[in-house]
Amino acid sequence: MAPSFALDPEQRAWCAELRALAARRLRPLAATGEPGRVNRPLVAALGELGLLARLFPADGPVRAMDLCLLRESLAMECTEAETALALQGLGAAPVARYGTGAQRSRWLPEVVAGRAVAAFALSEPGAGSDAAALELRAEPDGRGWRLTGEKCWISNAPGADLHTVFARTGPGARSRGITAFLVPGGRPGLGGQPLDMLSSHPVGTLTFDGVRAEPEEVVGEVGGGFRVAMGTLEVFRPSVGAFAVGMARAALGAAVAHAGGRQAFGGPLKDLQAVSHQLAEMATRTEAAALLVYAAAEALDAGEPGVAARSAMAKLFATETAQYVVDAAVQIHGARALRRGHLLEHLYREVRAPRVYEGATEVQRTVIAKELYR
Repeated sequence: MAPSFALDPEQRAWCAELRALAARRLRPLAATGEPGRVNRPLVAALGELGLLARLFPADGPVRAMDLCLLRESLAMECTEAETALALQGLGAAPVARYGTGAQRSRWLPEVVAGRAVAAFALSEPGAGSDAAALELRAEPDGRGWRLTGEKCWISNAPGADLHTVFARTGPGARSRGITAFLVPGGRPGLGGQPLDMLSSHPVGTLTFDGVRAEPEEVVGEVGGGFRVAMGTLEVFRPSVGAFAVGMARAALGAAVAHAGGRQAFGGPLKDLQAVSHQLAEMATRTEAAALLVYAAAEALDAGEPGVAARSAMAKLFATETAQYVVDAAVQIHGARALRRGHLLEHLYREVRAPRVYEGATEVQRTVIAKELYR
């Protein structure tokens, strides 16, 4: 299939439907959630509306383009709904892609319905972007293992029902000897605490005090956990860029509306060249970011070579662009945008994290540079 550089009418209609759903059904639920905690009514609504089912289609893996359009559209209207959906996808994607039939039948229907909240437990206090440095131990114990150590910066922790946990089962250095496990919430020895973050997402720590993991809870192969982690993140990386594009579009829309209606210096703000040129730059960068995200998603769906670099470029450029656009929109609005509860005050806090998680900006540049010489 030849690459396209514009959404077709069906895709545009679906995006419009998603934005309307987010504004009408999901935003009110997001507003009633407790800051920093899993919003279970919101997750349940994502299941009821069939949006979580789009992440785990019956006929195979989710298309990267569908995932990107979902995340971009929801982010334009309700970042909390976008994040809840993305975390369900990230936490359960290893099961869908690498799990056994029994694992999939046990967990995916619950995740898709919004009854089970999922978490992707990779990062540790000393192993964030350097995921291969993780130290959580999985020591043999009869037929299974005992997990001992700590995870940190884990979304949906400690309130998730299912954790995809990456632990070191062998003596191999770096990425060798890491295994992925499915650890249900409430298992003896599993604890954790919520973390108070800049943006009030459900993020916390997980502590493992000899937590039992059975052989049937291994995802993929013993010692193959790093492949599970990186394979999952590669699929989701362009969609982080899509989340950023959605926030940039929301900020741009707010800035255009404000500059068109705000009277200053004898006319609307938009008539000031400094403002109009800023808006033009914001719009151009946002469109470029969207095209880079769509191109990476189509490349993934088509199985093209060089996807790692394109995915890294999409995340890098889109997240950095969103930071710029939101900041510029705040500047155009002035002090009103800094007031608690303003859309741009919300976006200003939300837009910072994607430049760090799932591979920081500096990591994406490293990936791109390595691919140039591959």
